[in-house]
Parts: sequence; C-alpha cells; structure tokens
Amino acid sequence: MTESRHQPSRNLGVAAALAAFFAWGFMPWFFKLVDRVDPLEILVHRVIWALPVLVVFLLFRDGRRLFPKLRLCGREIAWLALAAAMLSSNWLIFVWAVVNDQVLSTAMGYFINPLVNILLGMLFLHERLTRLQSVAVGLAAAGTAYMGWYLGATPWVSLSLAFLFGGYGLVRKRLSVGPMTGLMWENLILVTPALLYLGWRNSHGQMDFLHLGTANDLLLISAGLVTVLPLIWFNTAAQALTLTVVGFFQYIGPSISMLLAVYLWDEPFTPGHAVAFTCIWSGLALISLEQVRALRRRHRRG
Repeated sequence: MTESRHQPSRNLGVAAALAAFFAWGFMPWFFKLVDRVDPLEILVHRVIWALPVLVVFLLFRDGRRLFPKLRLCGREIAWLALAAAMLSSNWLIFVWAVVNDQVLSTAMGYFINPLVNILLGMLFLHERLTRLQSVAVGLAAAGTAYMGWYLGATPWVSLSLAFLFGGYGLVRKRLSVGPMTGLMWENLILVTPALLYLGWRNSHGQMDFLHLGTANDLLLISAGLVTVLPLIWFNTAAQALTLTVVGFFQYIGPSISMLLAVYLWDEPFTPGHAVAFTCIWSGLALISLEQVRALRRRHRRG
C-alpha cells in the first residue's frame, strides 16, 4: 500500500523533470526567435516579466504565508544580491551566445557544470573528492584545455556559464531561503536596474520593445513565463525525486541544445569539440556510475 501511495508522486516528479529539462534544452530556440533584440534588453525583459509570474505562482502556492517568507535579514539579502548578479550574468552570456550562433558552447558549459559543482564543493565547502570524482574533473579539464588549444582561444562562454551557475548554486546553498522565494528576491533586486536600463534605451531611441512588431513584443513578454515555468517544474521534480535521480535528467537539456546547434543551425563540430565532449561525457559517466553505486548501497541498508 505504501508503494502505491508514493507512486503518483514519483510519476509527477518524472513528468516535471522531463518538462523542465526539455524546456531548457529547447530554450535556445526561443531566443533565436528574438535575435534581432539586443541581448542585454532580452535579459531585462526576462527579469521584468518574470516578476508578475513569480508573484502569481507564490501567492497561489503560499497565500498569506508568502509575506512572512519574504522577510529576510540584511545578510541574507546581501547574499541573494550576489546570487542575482551571478544568475543575471549567466543569463546574459547564454542569450549573447545563442544570438551569436554559439549554442554548442552553451551546451558544453552546462555539461561541464556538474563537474564544476564538485570542484567548488571541494574548494569552498571542504568536501572530499572521491577517486572517481577526481578522475572525472581531471578528464573535463583536459578535454576543455585541448579544445582551447585546438581552437586557439579559451572557450570562455562554456567556462563562464559553468562557473557562474556553479557559483550561483554555491551561494544559494549557504542560505536557508526556499528556491522560488529566493528567485523572487533576486528578481526584486534586479527589477529596478532593469527598468532604469529600459528607460535609458527608450530615451535614446534604442529600445527594441514596441519597435520590432507585435510578434516580437509578445515573445519578449513571454520571456518571464519561459524563465519561471521550467524552474517551477524543476522544483516539483526535486521535491518528488531524489537529487541523484534528478541529476540523471540534467543531461537532457544540453544534449538537446547540442543536437539543435549541430543539425539545425549548422554550427561546426570540430575534432576539438569531439575530444572535449568525449572527455566531459566520460567524466559524467564516472560520476553517474558512482551515484548508482551509492544509491544501491542505500537501498541495501534500507
């Protein structure tokens, strides 16, 4: 009876995880549709239009309990301001890369991210690396270094996305603020500079919103929903499934983006990319193998 009672929750978690990571995988397609808009203005619209979506969702979820949840001390707000700066920088680089035909670099960045998380955990949280984790991080570093050597340039888009998102996760891990409540605060922090920037662009005749057609305006407005909805699905999945299981789903997003980049948008997949991705995938396979072993050990103990 216990098994059947928990089954719907797991089914919901799997559906939510698939929805979240498929949405993130196809996210570059959305930003390709608004690639005539300045990347920084796209980021501004993500911030502005995400706020009402978050307010409606959190009021529906929490009701009156939302307002006590939003009361934070100055230290927590300061950490969330740092998190907001990292997240917005990550978004800006992602959007810039998409509109400049570097989707393959974004996919590589998000493949590297789980390995960066392990490295940051060792450096800042004093977590000890297992032998497999050390090999995995070393493989990813070697593959990334080889691609940089092959292309004659540092893959800064991939590394920036991986380390900014890893740093964002590290900062948020230090706080006891819920993920969606924290995101609400981050948008509250960012919305004033976002509105000021949009006003400045408008006063200088540079604003793309309201000047590139109704379809473009509707897409920019929907950026808030496109930003928040996958996060809601992800948090639903995280509540219903173990983090180990959710971790396996996270490779769906960059895999879809990589396929879109190579087969739809004809981005070049060089031998340097092949070596780098093979090293990174090998590292991820080692981490996944270790997670499976740990999960089996826990089941045997249970």
